[in-house]
Amino acid sequence: MLTKIFFVRHAEPVHSFKDDRTRPLSPEGAADIRAVAEKLKDKAIDVFYCSPYKRSLDTISGAAAFYGAAIRTDERLREREVGEGHNDKYIIKRRWSDFDFHEQGGESLNSLQRRNVEALKDILNDNPGKNIVIGTHGSALSSILNYFDPDFGYEDFMRIVGWMPFIIELDFDGAKFVKAHEIFHREKNYL
Repeated sequence: MLTKIFFVRHAEPVHSFKDDRTRPLSPEGAADIRAVAEKLKDKAIDVFYCSPYKRSLDTISGAAAFYGAAIRTDERLREREVGEGHNDKYIIKRRWSDFDFHEQGGESLNSLQRRNVEALKDILNDNPGKNIVIGTHGSALSSILNYFDPDFGYEDFMRIVGWMPFIIELDFDGAKFVKAHEIFHREKNYL
């Protein structure tokens, strides 16, 4: 029996909002809450998990309401801690070429991947055979995709960096990854 994880990368936030944890969705991003709910309404979702960040919670809130489900937050599912400096293509490429690299005060992809995969393994262990939504972020999701497919790298990240929201299904047989299937995305200008 397969366990299906529907990762939902948040819709477009207000990029100028300084506090990462409480950053709200833009008006266009808020409108995409309905699109996410529509894409998930026929997936027989059993349980919802999410990063504790507002933009991720808000993005899956319409789908959770459709199913009459509460959203369980897990601090380990949060986005990468951003340090000093700009998040430009040079820094992103350096991060993807060296998973231990991080800017001053920031978090490496290695650290991000470790805690997100740990959370995912706990979720899989607690919910065998269920259909699960996990509200997430671009770097967090990309680090998970890289864990299960080490060929997922910088170019793949850059392909999806502007996809807000983005839904991808990962299927598991127990803890063993089986396959991934991209379901939906909206392209936004980012970077």
